[in-house]
Amino acid sequence: MEHEVRSGSEPELQSKALPGGSRQLPHAQPACRPTEEPCHPIERSSRPWHPSPLISVSYLVHLGALAASIVEPDILTRAAAAVAANHLLLGVGGLSPKGSWLGPNLSRLPLAAREDGMVAITFDDGPDPEVTPRVLDLLDRYRVAATFFCIGARAVRFPDIGREIVLRGHAVENHSYHHYRRFALLGPASIRRELTDAQAVLTGLTGRRPRFFRAVAGLRNPFLEPALCRSGLRLVSWTRRGFDTLDRSPRRVAARLTKGLRAGDILVAHDGGSTRTPSGVPVVLEVLPRVLDSVAERGLRAARLDSLIRDD
Repeated sequence: MEHEVRSGSEPELQSKALPGGSRQLPHAQPACRPTEEPCHPIERSSRPWHPSPLISVSYLVHLGALAASIVEPDILTRAAAAVAANHLLLGVGGLSPKGSWLGPNLSRLPLAAREDGMVAITFDDGPDPEVTPRVLDLLDRYRVAATFFCIGARAVRFPDIGREIVLRGHAVENHSYHHYRRFALLGPASIRRELTDAQAVLTGLTGRRPRFFRAVAGLRNPFLEPALCRSGLRLVSWTRRGFDTLDRSPRRVAARLTKGLRAGDILVAHDGGSTRTPSGVPVVLEVLPRVLDSVAERGLRAARLDSLIRDD
């Protein structure tokens, strides 16, 4: 018997029929045509940046070390040690995907969503021409709306799949433009460019400006939060991840995502870069039905992030 998990949101954009049975997304013509060279969005949104306590302390440590070294050169070694210790703390903060030392980070849904028994199922690293359409078919079967954190450069390569995500009632969010493995080592200008270029492509592709950003592998540095604020984006990590880009066992991956599953959880899997089972099937395709069954069995409901997290 087919299980049903009702979505907490309706598709924001409705498709209209075209000759030959194809579909077109109204008001979703690109603000700038996706090409190899991304353009910048017409509309810009921002929010104020408030340094986290660790960032504020870091400013004081650097200023204090500089002033002390000028006034009393003999303590230069101790001042340098204090700065080094501070940088170590900043590094640890950036290596914690669910941590908030460097700024706000949504790793669970807000209280209202938890009280309503909601969870969020998210996918990273797409769109993928083979896997994403099959993920969409599974979500259709269970009547679940999900959130796809898409890579800008892949959206340029596969624009029809990106549009299909939205046509099927799901949300497309920002996962950087190039998905550099060294993302956490980038400087402020490069991080800003990764955000704005992806924002331009995804907005033009879907007709909707992404509200959320997920860092590559969840790793980041102190330059990210100010750039997110300038772009009007909010950082989202996860409560549970299955490591489906590494583990070839659907059973183990599904267990990581479902063991102790409860209201308010944000789950992450991958429609792009999913590893394959020994028989050659993308792991996510065998894991997703188990996850959706588990959601239904626990009396939970799944919905898009943008329907569960309001703008401040």
